[in-house]
Amino acid sequence: MPKMMKMIKLKKLEKRGKSDMNKIDIIARRILGWKLNRWDRWYDFEKGIFIYEHEFQPNQNLDHAMIIVEKLKKLGFTYSTKGEYEVCFNEVCETGDTLAQAITNTAYSIAENSSVDDEWL
Repeated sequence: MPKMMKMIKLKKLEKRGKSDMNKIDIIARRILGWKLNRWDRWYDFEKGIFIYEHEFQPNQNLDHAMIIVEKLKKLGFTYSTKGEYEVCFNEVCETGDTLAQAITNTAYSIAENSSVDDEWL
């Protein structure tokens, strides 16, 4: 990769923030069941595909966030919204600047608090 492209990628990662990266990684691994394959990608055993970090942005992309919603529904959670940017899965509720961000924040709260039983995954 050319030096300039590496610098641009690093700037984007810095801009995105380490906490967002950690949040998405926790969701990917604990809720979606993806395994970290390399520093920049996960492996989805259900679909047999690699997902690169830059290809999964649930806090910015509603379609990606809905992948989390569908997985949590399969795990027995009930999805609901309160207002435009507040999301609940069962009794766990969070807000965000967008609906996608609210979904991501709520999923992270569930994953971080170990509310998802490991046997479900």
